[in-house]
Amino acid sequence: MHRIVFLDRATIAPQITLRAPRFAHELITYDHTRPDEVVARLAGASIAIINKVTLRADALERLPDLKLIAVAATGTDNIDLQACASRGIVVSNIRNYAVHTVPEHTFALIFALRRSICAYRDAVRAGRWQEAGQFCFFDHPIRDLAGSTLGVIGDGVLGQAVAAMGRALGMRVLFAGFKGQTGQGALYTPFEQTLAQSDVLTLHCPLLPTTRNMIGAAEFAQMRRRPLLINTARGGLVDEAAVGPALAAGQISGAAFDVVTTEPPPADHPFMALLDRPDFILTPHVAWASDEAQQGLADQLVDNIEAFVRGEPANVVTA
Repeated sequence: MHRIVFLDRATIAPQITLRAPRFAHELITYDHTRPDEVVARLAGASIAIINKVTLRADALERLPDLKLIAVAATGTDNIDLQACASRGIVVSNIRNYAVHTVPEHTFALIFALRRSICAYRDAVRAGRWQEAGQFCFFDHPIRDLAGSTLGVIGDGVLGQAVAAMGRALGMRVLFAGFKGQTGQGALYTPFEQTLAQSDVLTLHCPLLPTTRNMIGAAEFAQMRRRPLLINTARGGLVDEAAVGPALAAGQISGAAFDVVTTEPPPADHPFMALLDRPDFILTPHVAWASDEAQQGLADQLVDNIEAFVRGEPANVVTA
């Protein structure tokens, strides 16, 4: 019988059903697990389910019974994949489950900034409408998306879905080529050219050594059209300390982030000083988290576990 331990069940909403795997098993769940609790809680487990809990080589070498790490997410940067490979531990992840929720959240942020939704809501709350004394007031900019240029960094399933939404709204879409590279074909616009031509820049790429801080002070200086910057992908793609100065200098018209390098961000994180700005939005890493997407994730998670037990591992991640 397999012993299955879910170390951070609270990373999936409580209303989401995690169906019982169709084989003999014991399932133990914990809402949260601290780093110093990982080894003790996984002792004797053949299958670990994790979302954001870290599993490094020093912990893995103390877990001789562990055979599968089923990740309840797409990203696996919290796992030492090489150590897993050397110990014969299979790692599986979740794929293509957020094809609607992330693009929809991305455009919710774009609309909110492009039409100053939050700024006008706050102004009404503060009594500005009564002060204006007429049927409307014009304290904040309102811009259409139709006819503007959407720069997409990352051409995977999410980037493609965002691009399709942009085209449906009458936007011109550019897919950025890899930073510092040319000659990638007609489908791609050079990275620097994308920065210069876009009215909205949206990130949908993984966090890799080559993409860490891919947008910083030098890149903000190249943004000729003062675009909106949207990041629903990974914290660390943008130099977060450079966002405030870029907003203050007018190099970008607004910024919205759903991801941060450290989550939750500490009180002294640069973004925390921007929360009262009308041109900045921070959401708590929930772009992926519609009920529909979470249920799809939970179903695929159990599918992955059942496939492994059948001897047919699915969605395997390699080092």
